[in-house]
Amino acid sequence: MASFRETIDFRALRFALAFPLLLAVGFVVCAQMLRNDLPNPVAVMWNADGGTSFAPFGAYVAGGAALIIFCGWAVFLQAVSLTRPVVMRRVMMGLGLTVSLFITSVVAAGLVGQSGLADARDSHVDPIVLAMGSGAAVALGVVMMFAFKPDPRWTREDDVALEEELRLLEDPDLAHDTLRLWVHARSSVFIMIVVSALFPAALIAVAVPWLGALVAAAALVGAGFLFARVRADRGGLQVFAGGIVRVLTVPAVDIAAAAPAEVKAADYGGWGWRHHDDATAMLVGSGPAVVVRKLNGGRVALSAGTQASADKLAGVLNRAAHRAQGDGQAQHPG
Repeated sequence: MASFRETIDFRALRFALAFPLLLAVGFVVCAQMLRNDLPNPVAVMWNADGGTSFAPFGAYVAGGAALIIFCGWAVFLQAVSLTRPVVMRRVMMGLGLTVSLFITSVVAAGLVGQSGLADARDSHVDPIVLAMGSGAAVALGVVMMFAFKPDPRWTREDDVALEEELRLLEDPDLAHDTLRLWVHARSSVFIMIVVSALFPAALIAVAVPWLGALVAAAALVGAGFLFARVRADRGGLQVFAGGIVRVLTVPAVDIAAAAPAEVKAADYGGWGWRHHDDATAMLVGSGPAVVVRKLNGGRVALSAGTQASADKLAGVLNRAAHRAQGDGQAQHPG
């Protein structure tokens, strides 16, 4: 069980305690500068019917300072505990700043509105001080929410990163067996899509806007499938159409072999994502590609952009398959 000290962010605690305190001190100092221009006693509450409540200057200032400190601490301290979610700590830190500054603006506006008057009955809360102070309080609170960085804590993502680093130490070649690449169709293909789809869609939109928008959206979706993001590593192969939609996943343990090849898109059913018989393909055009043979007899073909990329991608997949199948045999020697 973690000790109390291990559950507290001491940097946040120091700020949470010091900021409202210093803000209250600043309010007291500024109030003293206005003291000679204020009536005695000063107004502390203005009622809707025109009535006013009064208090000595010292009581007003002391009460205002105490309110700033108490409310600021009450909110700020919610951001100190490491056991709370990071988002909550960020929100409470920003909210604490907003509350502290807003209360300071209110009590300061009350004093400024009485400055230069002989009788506090004629006073009011200064709207300019209140508006400017409130606006600054909200703005600075939002900035604090984004600027505050809670103390780092060990998370599940850290466990994954540590495991990956340990694998790199055990197998130095693993760092070189990771490949990320983008492939796309020739520029002439996209020009053809613009001419054959987007221009007609613009003309259709003049008469039927929704139909023109539908044609344009269909053209953009089709063009998106002529982009692909390929990721190959120790785990196997993943291909994302448009860089977002995952259309192909081949675990390393299912790969029999991978080889670079010059393919014709027509042999696999055309451009884009295709599934025909025992073959699945994600091709953005004819040309350099990698053909993966699976242990179950299936095939996967994907564009690789250039011949050099195809050679490198095939090498990564072959090494990943060999390593994965070797690990499987080691775990199941029988």
